[in-house]
Amino acid sequence: MKPLRLTLLVPLLLAAAGCSHETPPTPASVAPTYAAVARGRIDVEGGLLKLDVAREGTLTAVDVHEGDRVARGQVLATLDPEPARLQLEAAEAALAQAKAQRELIDGKLKTSQVQAKRLAEAAQAGAGDGQSADAAAAAVQSLVAERAGADAAVAMATQKRDAARYELGLRTLRAPLAAQVVKVTAQSGASVSPASGALFTLLPLTPPIVRAELSESYVDAVKVGMAATVSTDGSGADRSWPAHVLRIGRVVGPSTLEDDPQQRANLRTVNCVLAFDQPPPDDVRVGQRVLVRFGQPSNPAKVH
Repeated sequence: MKPLRLTLLVPLLLAAAGCSHETPPTPASVAPTYAAVARGRIDVEGGLLKLDVAREGTLTAVDVHEGDRVARGQVLATLDPEPARLQLEAAEAALAQAKAQRELIDGKLKTSQVQAKRLAEAAQAGAGDGQSADAAAAAVQSLVAERAGADAAVAMATQKRDAARYELGLRTLRAPLAAQVVKVTAQSGASVSPASGALFTLLPLTPPIVRAELSESYVDAVKVGMAATVSTDGSGADRSWPAHVLRIGRVVGPSTLEDDPQQRANLRTVNCVLAFDQPPPDDVRVGQRVLVRFGQPSNPAKVH
């Protein structure tokens, strides 16, 4: 029986030895790895502009519509200017009166100065009364004081005039910079006030940026100037654009882009701002979610 067992064992050992020399199968692809991956959204520096009125009043005109592009200083809406215009007219009238009063005092002062000089010369020459010269000199000093008061009155009236002009200017709402009108809640004839909220929402016509929420554990792996790839959230590489890191925040806070409430409460992130290397297509919109991959892939995908 022993020779039979040995005969059966030899083929099994040879088969096992043959299997040990086989090369393990090579995976079809190796997924690329990055320094970090984060969620983000398209934005502009400073965010959207929300404009309200500085004074209460009635809107007499709304000059733009949603979708319009406006230049810096362009009129968006106008409040009823009549109250401010009346105030300005009153201030200008008060200023004119103050200036006229000062001119009147100037005329009296010049006359008194000439008379005082003559009386002083006559008294010095012994041809005049010294008491009259002293009285004339005192009159000049009194008029000089009145002239200083008139100057103060003109300055105050000028300030009131300027304030009235400023108030009139506040009745016109203008675009602070070149932008596109995103939302309009103003309506001609409506009564509004600063408490009414934003009447216009503007999108500044500045290059878009990306605000990414970088996990706290990967902050040290990302550096200012590092290359990155921005792609639409959940899409493939066919919708991606090169970018680079502009700023890395120094404040750690909760995530605002995570959909899962539990993960959103537990995930601690740092805000990271990136700039596109080239302007993205027009169909990339502010507020759109994106995926940011930081750095160059260390293991490029292999396709067999």
